[in-house]
Amino acid sequence: MNRHTDREEQEEARRTAALMGFIVVLVLAIAGVLLVRELDKKSKIEDCLMAGRKNCAPIEAPLRHL
Repeated sequence: MNRHTDREEQEEARRTAALMGFIVVLVLAIAGVLLVRELDKKSKIEDCLMAGRKNCAPIEAPLRHL
């Protein structure tokens, strides 16, 4: 009986560790995608500025109410 319980506990610990590993990998993948998108935006703005343009990052002004 004791061996059976120990084996179940070990299997549960392995499943928990595998799940935690999967979550860590998933979080790193999401962070990587967000980082790549942000770097791409910055790169496009830099390319625009290097080309001598002045309206690369337009500023949105709030609308005035009369």
